[in-house]
Amino acid sequence: MTRLDFFALCRFQLLKTYPKLPSFFDFFFSPPAVCHVSMYFLYRTRYIQTELGFHERLFVAVLTSKATLNTLAVAVNKTVAHHFPRLLYFTGLRSAKVPHGMVLVAHGDERPIWLMYETMNYIHQHFGSDYDWFYIMQDDTYAQAEQVKALVTHLSINQDVYLGRAEEFIGGDEQARYCHGGFGYLLSRSLLLKLHPHLDSCRNEILSVRPDEWLGRCIIDFLGITCVSQLQGQHYHTYELAKNTELEKEEEEEFQAALAVHPVSDMTLMYRLHKQFSRIQLDRVYQEIQDLQMQIRNLTALTPAGEAGVTWPVGINAPFLPKSRFEVISWDYFTEQHLFSCPDGSPKCELSGASKADVSEIIESAVEQLNSLYQPLLRFSKRQLLNGYRRFDPTRGMEYTLDLLLEAATQKGHSHVLAKRVSLVRPLSKVEIIPMPYVTEATRVQLVLPLTVQDLDFVANFLDMFAMNTLDTHDNALLTLLFIYHPYDAQRVGQVDVFAGVKAMVGELEKRYAEVKIPWISVKTEVPSQVKLMDIVSKKHPVDTLFFLASVWTEINMEFLNRCRMNTISNWQVFFPVHFQEFNPALVYRGEQTASSNTDFLRDGHFDRHSFAEACFYNSDYMTARTKLAADILDRDEVLESMEVFDVFLHYSGLHLFRAVEPGLVQKYTLRSCNPRLSEELYHRCVLSNLEGLASRSHLAMALFEQEQANST
Repeated sequence: MTRLDFFALCRFQLLKTYPKLPSFFDFFFSPPAVCHVSMYFLYRTRYIQTELGFHERLFVAVLTSKATLNTLAVAVNKTVAHHFPRLLYFTGLRSAKVPHGMVLVAHGDERPIWLMYETMNYIHQHFGSDYDWFYIMQDDTYAQAEQVKALVTHLSINQDVYLGRAEEFIGGDEQARYCHGGFGYLLSRSLLLKLHPHLDSCRNEILSVRPDEWLGRCIIDFLGITCVSQLQGQHYHTYELAKNTELEKEEEEEFQAALAVHPVSDMTLMYRLHKQFSRIQLDRVYQEIQDLQMQIRNLTALTPAGEAGVTWPVGINAPFLPKSRFEVISWDYFTEQHLFSCPDGSPKCELSGASKADVSEIIESAVEQLNSLYQPLLRFSKRQLLNGYRRFDPTRGMEYTLDLLLEAATQKGHSHVLAKRVSLVRPLSKVEIIPMPYVTEATRVQLVLPLTVQDLDFVANFLDMFAMNTLDTHDNALLTLLFIYHPYDAQRVGQVDVFAGVKAMVGELEKRYAEVKIPWISVKTEVPSQVKLMDIVSKKHPVDTLFFLASVWTEINMEFLNRCRMNTISNWQVFFPVHFQEFNPALVYRGEQTASSNTDFLRDGHFDRHSFAEACFYNSDYMTARTKLAADILDRDEVLESMEVFDVFLHYSGLHLFRAVEPGLVQKYTLRSCNPRLSEELYHRCVLSNLEGLASRSHLAMALFEQEQANST
């Protein structure tokens, strides 16, 4: 093969994998560069944000003290902490007891200047390269989190910014200003990087009582930058709180526009401020919604559809229009006591929990909206819910139709009972990105494969796929086999070992891969409870082990193992993938050749939502949840036979349970053996998995049609 032939082949493979690259590659590709470029795309990082040097937007530091850590600092944490992407508390205490839900950095010296010096050093060392903006505030400051976040989005990150409430130094230069610490202040990343080399000099040369004055003097003396209250058209509004201020009656424009309020003397005042500013923000949002709805109505009248094109509610997506009868979204019927579309498939069940709260809130909201429309002429009160219907429309949210029996009272005291139909929509809210801990793809995965006698026909394929996709590629994955002996087979193991063939295959693998060891564990039981089996495996591995609990029908590949690593986070999240189950080829193809295209294989099967056999989790998380389970069931081990690992994490862990379809986890069709000795729920789930895994409705209908045709002839 010539160099040009090799180049053409390499380029073809790259463009096949990355179809949007031709124009980019045609620009600079030449034969000598092909190997270098192809290696780059093979081993490039999966974190584009890290590779391109992107930073997070805002870091918040709260200065607290021994006297206020358990009062004002807790109030700050409960009011605004969840609005900021990253917030840390800094104190001079030694070995301080940290209140629940707070991240505290203790410097061990309560001198104010020393605390400020250590805090700036800590921020630079740990977060200086990760964030664009740094907001410093005290725990006696109430900050409007959303306003602060909006402020930094309108400022350029390329400038040295020292923004806050500008104050004059006592007896100093009239042109020099420092930012008052009580009202918080904003520092840019570039300023922090320039300031850090001078912090030691500032600590030794600048004398001051107040830490905010000390920091301001340090920035002015060494960087020549003074504090400003407005920059790039953005104003840093503050409000100084007077004693005995009636917050509920405070309507000054200066108060309503404030980003920060100071001083806050106690926790109750902090909560009152949060309530008042939340009400102000809510009123602004409602007014903005009304303005936008009016603009939409005015603009829609100018469109070809005219006023008929206005959807209800105004500004919400139009209802989903099905293209076939299979896409029609069905309505669920309910009353105030019962639901007639139950999760378990029963025709009627009691309305309880979140569903009952949802119905109660919707009825209350409907009556409230009617009163707001017809008062003071009429006053409505609910007598009874006659009929209720609801459905979830993925394009807009939950829709409701209610038939209400109402009592309408006039201003003169006359009343009348009438029935009225109302429609309501609970729209989908803004999508929120949940902050997740950082994980890597370098974690070792410990595969655990339980095997029974019924699984022997599939072990060879599993081991072949494991060897090809992990051992040959040197993926960081290990395998442990769990041999589950029936008591009768366990007694005869000396004469006939039912797993002898599997052990021989394992021996061959260990000979072929000298550095690989595949241990096995033997268990004797009639009821192979998933939890009991996992208890045995858990005790034989370190607490930081990442387990992948597999099934013998699973075809292991590197793509899925990487997602197992990425979606499983210690002390945060466990991953339960929904594997893709291929249909019975005898029913789908009926003697025809199976589809060979890799892009079409997902059409001949379904994602098996009834199976929870595969799971990715850390041993430490399992042990923690298992300890809570043991305390709950005491010595009733028979309860474990009705549970799976999924149930343990669901009820006893408090972690995020990530359940998602996994196209990289494909299983060939097989008729599973459902153990009747397991709980009724687990047995029923296994039977449903077998039934739904036969074929699609169209394939089953065609098979029945052909069978009837054959019988009629």
